[in-house]
Amino acid sequence: MITIIKEINLQEFNTWSGATDTVKHLTSEELETIEMNIIEIYPNGLTETQLNDILWFESDMIAEWLGYNEFEEIINR
Repeated sequence: MITIIKEINLQEFNTWSGATDTVKHLTSEELETIEMNIIEIYPNGLTETQLNDILWFESDMIAEWLGYNEFEEIINR
């Protein structure tokens, strides 16, 4: 198996499925904050699938990083 590593900004990442729904509610500044948190948790990087899964399935954790109690608050602002 071959491993390909590339660096990208979170704003440039092509999400799919539920992650796309999460990202559409976020500002550029919020994406930068999320990116910093992900870099801190995964200093050696992560796969595209791992990143997409965080954006898809961990929306409440993302909300907490941004100072909200749950992602629904971001959707309803």
